[in-house]
Amino acid sequence: MDKNTEMFGATPEPLASEKAAKDRHVPVMLDRCLELLAPAISRPGAVVVDGTLGMGGHSEFMLERFPDLTMIGIDRDLMAHRLAGERLARFGDRFKPVHAVYDEIPEAVADLGFSGIDGVLLDLGVSSMQLDERERGFAYSYDAPLDMRMDSTESLTAQTVVNEYEEAELRRIMRTYGEEKFAGKIASAIVRQREQKPFETTGELVKVIQKAVPVGAQRKGGHPAKRTFQALRIEVNHELDALERAVPNAIDTLNVGGRIVAMSYHSLEDKIVKRVLTERATSSAPKGFPVELEEHKPSLKIITRGAEPPTEAEIAENSRAASAKLRAAEKIK
Repeated sequence: MDKNTEMFGATPEPLASEKAAKDRHVPVMLDRCLELLAPAISRPGAVVVDGTLGMGGHSEFMLERFPDLTMIGIDRDLMAHRLAGERLARFGDRFKPVHAVYDEIPEAVADLGFSGIDGVLLDLGVSSMQLDERERGFAYSYDAPLDMRMDSTESLTAQTVVNEYEEAELRRIMRTYGEEKFAGKIASAIVRQREQKPFETTGELVKVIQKAVPVGAQRKGGHPAKRTFQALRIEVNHELDALERAVPNAIDTLNVGGRIVAMSYHSLEDKIVKRVLTERATSSAPKGFPVELEEHKPSLKIITRGAEPPTEAEIAENSRAASAKLRAAEKIK
């Protein structure tokens, strides 16, 4: 028993994994997501995919608001399925969970017997649940095993990356996926340290990063391990590769009139979403071509002005929403 609990007779705080999903999760930009999806998913028999189910917050509110809706909930994380499954059990077979990565939307939809869908929601990046589960190793603020797997059935972990990747590859990952200015210094420090003793925990890695990053940069650039941890997480889970496939796959699976809403939390994600939506919303007719043929016409209409940020009220309610950028489009062809 914790000494403070024993001394004061307080009820111990439940472990994160023991708390119900609804007590742990504030869905990001919920009202705006529902507002953008509503014209497509409020019609009778509509089918929507939550490609990043997480703890089921967005899915729960959609199922409540649209009583004729069928929800396909996709996530690679088995703990997410357990928590969301408990939260959404009351909706019966209107909720259909699928253990997969979001680039597998077409396969998931076809396997469930649907020819198309009316809406897709992608809430990208690491989830609140994954950050809160200390033993998963996603957070640099806790000492935990170097894991970072979103899908615990996969074999690659952050520990493998840190201990076995060549220095040049570590440097590339941190520069590309973490946009880390001091990638070279950090990669060199990691290699020197692992020659003495392989890394096992996040705390060991954080100490090495803190020594490698100049003190001045630490004072004004946020936590020195933030960008390295982001880079490792993206590498372990192949996030950007999956996203490159997921956005066009999701659009291809939409019925005409269907809508896609995607929320990104760093520039690398947002650039991919923006590029794909823009390409699909632009005519493919050659410059100077006198007539726009049907096959050249855009298949999407963008329905947000640039990337929409959360409101101040939303950030006050959920600090993790602060970096969110929302984009949405409607399939018109």
